[in-house]
Amino acid sequence: MNSWLSPARPEVEVVTGRERRLVVTEILVVATVTLGLSGLRSLISLLDSLAAPAPLAQRKVTIDQPLATDAWVDLAAQLASSLQLVAWGGLGLYLLVRAGSGPRGVGLDGRRPWRDLRAACGLAALIGIPGLGFYLLTRAIGINLTVVPSVLDDHWWRVPVLLVSAFANSWAEEVLVVGWLLSALRRLGLTENRSLLVAAVLRGSYHLYQGFGGGIGNLVMGLVFGRYWQRTGRLWPLVVAHTLIDVVAFVGSALLAGKVSFLPGN
Repeated sequence: MNSWLSPARPEVEVVTGRERRLVVTEILVVATVTLGLSGLRSLISLLDSLAAPAPLAQRKVTIDQPLATDAWVDLAAQLASSLQLVAWGGLGLYLLVRAGSGPRGVGLDGRRPWRDLRAACGLAALIGIPGLGFYLLTRAIGINLTVVPSVLDDHWWRVPVLLVSAFANSWAEEVLVVGWLLSALRRLGLTENRSLLVAAVLRGSYHLYQGFGGGIGNLVMGLVFGRYWQRTGRLWPLVVAHTLIDVVAFVGSALLAGKVSFLPGN
């Protein structure tokens, strides 16, 4: 009997020769200009935090912060930042189409909206609730920075921008790390388990700026999300679940910071 620990691998033509070299080059180039470079920067940021005299738990890192002093310029800068992430996801979709797959092939279609939504809510709860506890634990034992999801000024556009940011982050990560990367690794002939580990390590790497807890927590999230996709072929539940998690973190931080004991003030 199949289990979630034993992935169902679809029939995929494994590339060889020149085509294989092109796929490897594609992975290296896309990783270098998108999330792989983010992983390197996160590692450098973690090393800088470790070199500082203050312990990790006494240092803060902010995810969404002002990018300009003028409110309208800041709004434009925030939207431009989100647009870059949406474009990264679009690049992943384009490469999937070029490889003969496309949105339907990775589960970005509207065939089963309500089932996808129910699955997304379940995944969000499965990752988000234990994730908060794990964050508090790792900060308490001193291996994670204090993460402030948002310190955006209280403009009329703050909540809409945070909603856009949550979706943009989720779209870029799930399309690139799950839909595109796992599909590309299949074409290279890697086993499902090895492909899953590669994608999960990449996801963990670009969260290392938060500390060891952020890296480990997101690695586990990558294992769960990646296996779900390998078993179901549905990507929308991952995008929506990730968006829900980020919406709670970003908007909750903006509205409740300083009012709830375990949330740091701005």
